[in-house]
Amino acid sequence: MSCDTIDQSNGGRSNMMSVDIVHEKFHLRHDPKWSGRLGPAEGGGLLVCVACVIEMIESEDISSVKKSFALSGISGVLKCSPGALRELLQQDHRVSMRFTASLLGLLHTVEDPATLEKVHQVLVQLLVELQSEVLYRFVLDEIHKQLSDQLSVKAFQPTFKLLGNLVEAVPNLAHSLMTQYVPLLEHLCSALLYPDEALKASVLYVWLKLFGTAGGSAVQSLPITIRDRVCILLLQTLSNAGSPQLIDNCIGLLWLLVQLGETVSVLMNSPEGQIMCSEDQNIHANNSQVICQNQEQQPPEHRHLPLILKQLLLSGDETLQVTSAKCIASVLVHSPSQYSAPFIKADVPEFLFDCLASTSSEMLLWSAYSCLVLLTEDSLFFSQCHSVYGIESLVRSLKEALRLSNLEVQKQGLLLLTAILERQPPSVRLFPSGPGFVVVSEAVIAGVSSSCLLVATQGASAASALFRLNHQSRPVQYKEVEGLVEAITNRFSELPLPSPAHRRSSGSLKRSGPSSHASRSEAFLFQALVCFQAACRLAEECASEPVLKENTFTAPSKHSRAQDSLESLCHCLLRCCDSIWIPTIIRMCERAPSAQILQHFYSILSSQFTLLPSLMPVFANKLASSGFYRLALEHKGLLCVGNRNPDLNVSCCGFLLKLSMCLLSQSNPASGSYQYEAEEVENLLQYNLPSLCCRLSDWPSLLREVPGLQLCEYKGPRATQYCLVIMLHLALQQADRLLPDQTVFSCVLWLLLSVQEQGSCVLPHSVLRSALYLLAMTQDKSPSLDRAPLNCITKALSSCQSFSSLYIHHPALLHFICRYPELAEKFGPLVLELWLTKQTQHTVTGQTMTDAQEKGEKRDSCADDRQDEEPDTETVELLTLIEKYPAVILTLLDMLCTREAPLAERALGVLEVLLSGQRHYEVDLCANLRPALLQALQRLSVENGGLGQGRTEQVVNSLPLVLKLLCVTQASDPPSSSSYSNIDEVHFKLLYHAVSMLLSNSGLMDQLQTVLASSSSSSSSSATPSLSPSACPPSALLCCSHLLMSSLITLQHVHSAQVHKSINWSLDTAVQRLVLQKRNTDNLLLVSYLRLLQALLDVDLTSAVVCVSTGPGLVGPRPLGVQDGALYPLGSRGAQSLSAALSGLLLQKHELLLRASVNCLSSLLGFLQRKSHITAKLVVCQPWSRFLLYCLLSSGESCLLHPAILRLITLLLQHSSTAVLWEPDLLQVMEAVERRGVKELSQEAAQALRLLLTQIESSVLQPPPTEQHKQRVRDMMEALGPQTPALSCNPSLPSNILYPPPESETHSQTPLHYIKHTHLLTYCIEYAGICTLACI
Repeated sequence: MSCDTIDQSNGGRSNMMSVDIVHEKFHLRHDPKWSGRLGPAEGGGLLVCVACVIEMIESEDISSVKKSFALSGISGVLKCSPGALRELLQQDHRVSMRFTASLLGLLHTVEDPATLEKVHQVLVQLLVELQSEVLYRFVLDEIHKQLSDQLSVKAFQPTFKLLGNLVEAVPNLAHSLMTQYVPLLEHLCSALLYPDEALKASVLYVWLKLFGTAGGSAVQSLPITIRDRVCILLLQTLSNAGSPQLIDNCIGLLWLLVQLGETVSVLMNSPEGQIMCSEDQNIHANNSQVICQNQEQQPPEHRHLPLILKQLLLSGDETLQVTSAKCIASVLVHSPSQYSAPFIKADVPEFLFDCLASTSSEMLLWSAYSCLVLLTEDSLFFSQCHSVYGIESLVRSLKEALRLSNLEVQKQGLLLLTAILERQPPSVRLFPSGPGFVVVSEAVIAGVSSSCLLVATQGASAASALFRLNHQSRPVQYKEVEGLVEAITNRFSELPLPSPAHRRSSGSLKRSGPSSHASRSEAFLFQALVCFQAACRLAEECASEPVLKENTFTAPSKHSRAQDSLESLCHCLLRCCDSIWIPTIIRMCERAPSAQILQHFYSILSSQFTLLPSLMPVFANKLASSGFYRLALEHKGLLCVGNRNPDLNVSCCGFLLKLSMCLLSQSNPASGSYQYEAEEVENLLQYNLPSLCCRLSDWPSLLREVPGLQLCEYKGPRATQYCLVIMLHLALQQADRLLPDQTVFSCVLWLLLSVQEQGSCVLPHSVLRSALYLLAMTQDKSPSLDRAPLNCITKALSSCQSFSSLYIHHPALLHFICRYPELAEKFGPLVLELWLTKQTQHTVTGQTMTDAQEKGEKRDSCADDRQDEEPDTETVELLTLIEKYPAVILTLLDMLCTREAPLAERALGVLEVLLSGQRHYEVDLCANLRPALLQALQRLSVENGGLGQGRTEQVVNSLPLVLKLLCVTQASDPPSSSSYSNIDEVHFKLLYHAVSMLLSNSGLMDQLQTVLASSSSSSSSSATPSLSPSACPPSALLCCSHLLMSSLITLQHVHSAQVHKSINWSLDTAVQRLVLQKRNTDNLLLVSYLRLLQALLDVDLTSAVVCVSTGPGLVGPRPLGVQDGALYPLGSRGAQSLSAALSGLLLQKHELLLRASVNCLSSLLGFLQRKSHITAKLVVCQPWSRFLLYCLLSSGESCLLHPAILRLITLLLQHSSTAVLWEPDLLQVMEAVERRGVKELSQEAAQALRLLLTQIESSVLQPPPTEQHKQRVRDMMEALGPQTPALSCNPSLPSNILYPPPESETHSQTPLHYIKHTHLLTYCIEYAGICTLACI
């Protein structure tokens, strides 16, 4: 079958590949060498005759179907059997040329598009198969000849298409075409003037392939005229293009041209209305009408590239918009400053922003972002308000882009936002209202929170720009700023910080490779630091402007606690800095610190001192105690030596300056010289820190350097030494030892000697203070000083007018001064006084004279509370000091006698603690202290004789304190000491002198009389409303007066001391108060009445201290009866009334009243027993006593076993009262004891039970107990164990005031060693009473 049968059947086309490519009419005359079976088809392949194919193509008689079949067969052979056809054609190159020429001829004769496509296909395949440079030239020559011979290029569209396909298939052909066939290229340019858009599209296709395959180097060889002509014709064609194919080819060629700097210059600077002329005037004539029409429809300036690209942006076609944006970006990349203005003037940014608002295409977003980023480099972009117009669209598109998966789009969008925020003029606001700022903040937070660190880094950069003051809305959205800061901070936990090996290899941010994850983490950290610093700077700027500091729409009362406030933002910055930023940066820079990161880090730390001054003391202490002095100084020495990293040096110096000034303000803020000292330190640090760029190991040599001439007070080697001393002091104050202690001690001592050797002993006040502190703190590990250094130190300290201004409240200073007698003699009292003053100054701050009465009422209770508490730290330090240097005790005693309160009280408190815990010290401490106390009392006695009003007031203040110390001394004498059993002369004189001073004090007695008289008048006139409440003495004052009187009565009775003035006191009024007014009287006041009555009853109501008066209500009418006379001034009626009152008080079951009432009842019964047995018997045996006992024993087990109740039963049995029965009273008590268990009883209850059981054994009971009951008593006595002393060596309040010793011992002739202990609390009461009276 041959080609003759192809057009005879409809199925021939589908079977063409199985038909031989020969023509039977022509084939017989052809040489067999041009035939052959080619291809892997069955039957040995296809029979192909090249001569037949050529004749079929050239013959006009052959149908187009046969020609198409032949071309298809040749194409199939070329595809399936590469090289087979080449062997046939290489036999004679003339046949190859004729074959090629025949195919070229078909381009002008065939009209069928399918056939033309096959012609293109076969020609390209053939030329590629033959790889013959001769054929390439032949084809180009033929095309050029055809173009030159024809008057119109209308029929050359297939030829141009072939040329384009051929250039694409054979890249080397492009270079030959550009260099050797310039006339052909000129024809291609001229063809673009033809109005046929399909033709233009084919020509542009050729140029597209030429520029696309030749590459930049080949384009350089293209003649400039041709290149420029192509550029201008392209703009003209594109501005008038209508068909999609033409537009696509124009855009494709334009994209290639804008990537070349030379062509961009032509495209952007093409003259208006320029018309390219062709050598062919006919073509120009034919096209002139069309061109004129286009010029009428489109103004000439629309041919400019910016306007053309703007039209593409307006097309609505996403592909064209993307390409247009890419072209704009490509043009701007070459020279933004040169090419931005035409695009901006053409309003291209406006349309790019519109594209952002209307698309979600990743490619279009990225392209538009890229263009706008480049356009923002021109200030014209902002002056024409494109940023204001497009910011809303940008933010909206950015929020959408951050939801996409393309990270490059997100990063590019954030880059654009950053560029706009950074370059926006401050005079034009982008976010005038709050909602706009909120929206952009949300977008930036989304960027910062991205899982990609590159995107998050760009988001942090955008946040830094957003934190500028000119971008803040009115009011400022502090909550949004805070949210951004927290979002950036929260990313730190996800950062894999660089390993030490990575940091050593990378060295710095600039040398780190951007591809590694660790490098990206470090880059994010750096940008986050920049952002955080910008936030701190924003807070500082807002704080300096009252309009921005407070939100005018927030109520003033809510500003301090509002979340959307500057204070809230400052707290957030400090919290994040303290908890997250500082640990992260320290860990990252601990091995290989980065100067860039540390520069911003120290700037951030410095900002905190400005934002929240009230919290800076705590923050500064934390920084200094964490080693930040050492850290900053080491970074300076490592990275700033040799004038390297000057910005880091400035940042470190600023931080150290603020840290130092904050610490200095805490050391002595109340000092009058603080302001001057602060200025002095600030000047020293400010002038010397920048030059201090050395390692800490070099500091000793600097401190020992002999300075030359000092031209300036704050500059030079000596000033540098001063600066070092101050920083050593401030760092050591927070436990940061920059140098070893021995080194510091020797260096500071050398500095003091050096200064004095130069003829000046006056150091700057702040330096001397720091030097003293350093010497004190480093003395323990340093050798003791000899005379010369001590003289130097003494001279230096004496040069200061006020030693208190040098004082630093630290125990080391105490030990340093007291260690050397030379220093202790001159400065010891001052240091101790300042130490005690620092403790007490807070207690007197804010007190006024109107607080005196309340203070007097509370003093006793506070003193008792202090006795139960552990000593404070300052007191413990003083005790340690006293243990090492006992001479300090005499200094404290001197303060006690000569200083004003509360300093004297504080000294007393220390001595009290010392004495109460003297087992840690020498055994004879009390014995050594008594002579000094005696001298103090004697001196006070002399001074009280009339040295002036001011000195008398001092004595009044000091006397109670000395007496109290005497009290504590007496109580603290251990039982094992010799003075406990043998009263020496000093001991006796001390006690006697104390009592005599009290009893001889007429002012004291007058005060007591006034208080008691006021109390008596208020009591007797209770029914008279005319008496003012202010005339009645306070309850606490009256209590102290009663207790003091009771003590004076007992002391005078024991020591037989002389009394210069007695006090009048109404016994009738006291009994009436107990009987009639007990419910309206304070319980403590009732207790004091009972204590006074007890003291008087113990001395049979006769005392030189008190003149007791009575009345008819107690003794009845005169003449007195026998009983009344014996009991005068109490009388029998008074005894019964008092007994009934005591019974009523017992029924109240108040703890203190129970004890005081039983004690008073004991003294009453003793008095009655001594004066009138009958009355005593009547009192204990009356029915009321039985009723009282029944009520108390029926109040439960706790009442049954109360020590006071047990003591009451014992008293009744002791005085043979019939009110106590064995059964049920005593039996009930024993059963209660057995139920609880003897071992469970308190010591006091066990002692009272022992006394009761002893009394039971010696009493006669009705009915008498059985033998079984007696055995129970004996068993219980055995269970109580061996008898303990009735009185403790250190009696407490209940066992001393309210539980006196047995009657036999409390009456006359009481041994002095017993009085010493039973009246321990008496001295305390005297102290309380005198202090209270002194406050009236």
